[in-house]
Amino acid sequence: MIIVRSPLRISLGGGGTDLASYYQDFGGFLIAAAIDKHVYITIHEPFADQVIAKYSKLEQVGKASELQHPIIREALSMVGIERCIEIASMSDIPAGTGLGSSGSFTTALLLGLHTLKNNIIPARELAELACEIEIDRLGEPIGKQDQYIAAFGGITAFSFAKDGHVKVEPLRIETEVLHNLEDNLCLFFTGYTRNASGILSDQDRRSKDGDRSMMDSLHYTKELGYRSRDAIEQGDLHCFAALMHEHWERKRMRTPGMSNGRIDQIYSCARENGALGGKLIGAGGGGFLMFYTEEKTRLRRAMTQQGLREVRFRFEFEGARVVAQGR
Repeated sequence: MIIVRSPLRISLGGGGTDLASYYQDFGGFLIAAAIDKHVYITIHEPFADQVIAKYSKLEQVGKASELQHPIIREALSMVGIERCIEIASMSDIPAGTGLGSSGSFTTALLLGLHTLKNNIIPARELAELACEIEIDRLGEPIGKQDQYIAAFGGITAFSFAKDGHVKVEPLRIETEVLHNLEDNLCLFFTGYTRNASGILSDQDRRSKDGDRSMMDSLHYTKELGYRSRDAIEQGDLHCFAALMHEHWERKRMRTPGMSNGRIDQIYSCARENGALGGKLIGAGGGGFLMFYTEEKTRLRRAMTQQGLREVRFRFEFEGARVVAQGR
C-alpha cells in the first residue's frame, strides 16, 4: 500500500499568464501558494488481474486502457502499468472550486505510480509529466501553475519562458510578514462549483487569435503579478491587498462568466465589512472567494450572514510527497 498527497493552492497574482497561448509569445509570470489542504491517492496491488479505480465513481476493468477516467488512464499508460492495480482518491476540498485540484490529483497520482515502480522523481520532472498528461495528451486548455505548485509547494513565483521552461523562485518573505499574510487571508466557499474549461477555453481561443482586449488584460495581469511579489517581499501587505482588488476588477471584465450577480454582491459586502482586497480563486465562475482583512471577526460574521462557509488554512511548504509506503 502506498499513500501520497499533494497540496491544493491559492493564486496570489498573475494568474492566467501560464497558458501556452500567452507565454509562448510574451512570457508569463505568477505567484501561487500551496495550502494545507490536500488530494490523497492510495495505490495497492490487488490479487485480482484487473484495474480498479475509486474516485467519485467506481471502475473495474480488465486493463488500464479501458478506464473512463482520462487522467488515471493516461498516467498508467505513461508509467507502463496495464493490470493488477487499485487506485483510490479523496480530497480535503471538492473538485471544481478553483484550488487546482486536477493538477494536484495528477501530480499525486504520478508520484504514487513512480514510487510503486521504485523510481525517484524530482519535483520539476513530476510537474512536467503532470503537464504533459493534462495539456499535451488530454488537450485541456489550462496552464502550468497547478502542477508546479503541487510539486514544489511553498509561496512561489513561476516565470514561464517562451520555450516552455519554468523558472521556480520561492518568495523571500520575513517571518512576521509571512505570519501576517497567513493570518489575514480568509477563504470562503461561494457554494458554486464549476468546470474551468469553458472560461479557460475562451481565454485560450482569444489569445491564439490575438484579441487585443485579452492581450492587454493579460499583459496588465502579469504586471500585477510582479507588483504583488514586490509588495509581499517588501512587507507591504496593504499594497498587496489593493493589488488583489485591482486584479479582481480586471479579471471579472476579461471573460464572460467570470463572475455573476451573487458573487459580485458577496464581494461588495466583504469590502463593506473590512476586506481590503479580494478575488475569486481559479478561473472564475464559482469556487472560493479569498479576502485580505485585518478585521477578521467582522468579515467572518458578514460572510456567515451571507451563507458562506469559511475554510481556514495554513501555507504548505512541502510539495507532493509519499505519506506511507508498506509491503
